[in-house]
Amino acid sequence: MKKHKIIFWITTILIFLFEGVMPALTSQTELAKEGMRHLGYPEYFGIILTVFKVLGALVLIIPAAPKRLKEWAYAGFTFDFLGASASYIAVEGFGFAAVFPLIVLGVLMLSYVSYHKLNSGALE
Repeated sequence: MKKHKIIFWITTILIFLFEGVMPALTSQTELAKEGMRHLGYPEYFGIILTVFKVLGALVLIIPAAPKRLKEWAYAGFTFDFLGASASYIAVEGFGFAAVFPLIVLGVLMLSYVSYHKLNSGALE
């Protein structure tokens, strides 16, 4: 049980930092805006994505958040990482920029599996 708790908190804190804190601090920089333009997305999409990332990261990190809401956050981040990888492949071809979101997806899946091992009850 202790091992699952350690894995859960390490992986969840990493996701919180990568998907909650970093976007909140950097999404309005010119570099971030140029990155969205480079992938062919309008600027408003970056704002929407940032809001959902911050909210999802908060849901994952707050222990009292409803289980069903956590499931939605895990699903949303899964779509986000798969979409990011597909976007990079479509624009730049297969490379590290396309693989990195899949690495973060692996971290997310470790968080998800350990979350379920710690909370094996039914959804609220």
